[in-house]
Amino acid sequence: MSITVFAENSLQMYDIIILKYNTMSTISVPIPHTLEIFIDEMIRRGVAPNKAEVVRQALVRFAEDQAVADVMRAEQEIKDGKMLRGDLKKLAKSMP
Repeated sequence: MSITVFAENSLQMYDIIILKYNTMSTISVPIPHTLEIFIDEMIRRGVAPNKAEVVRQALVRFAEDQAVADVMRAEQEIKDGKMLRGDLKKLAKSMP
């Protein structure tokens, strides 16, 4: 898969994360004590009302950062001449 296609998929994932934020699941993730202290500090500063919201905000920011990084890699790939041109169906058949 080319990085350009990967970047498009990453942007689609970002859209899913950001635009369909209304459905919630619960997960349990062990974290080091230092991160728990950081989360508590974000609540104390008023960045978020609770631990879950701090983590949600962090994940949204991470998704945004990944989408930007993917686009930047795709742009570099285009500058490096590593893009594919032609009929999409023919190109897809030629890929492993």
